[in-house]
Amino acid sequence: MPDAMEPLILDLVESVARAPRPYADVIDAWRTSCPRLTVWEEAVDRGLIAFRAAAGSAVIVEATDDGRAALLAAGRRLPAAAG
Repeated sequence: MPDAMEPLILDLVESVARAPRPYADVIDAWRTSCPRLTVWEEAVDRGLIAFRAAAGSAVIVEATDDGRAALLAAGRRLPAAAG
């Protein structure tokens, strides 16, 4: 994977580390991100983000413990939990 993509992957993880978000909202926010699919695939393959079912047919995207650890390892601060 090119090093240039690493900041995008961490941006994605950081965005869902703030608070779990509906899949549709996250994908909409990343719609203009090029190369979106590669970023998503890499984050999922590494186990940095995960998907879970919510009420109804909603799917929620959230950062995993590994994702939070990757943020810290990259020198990024963990976002405060939404509450």
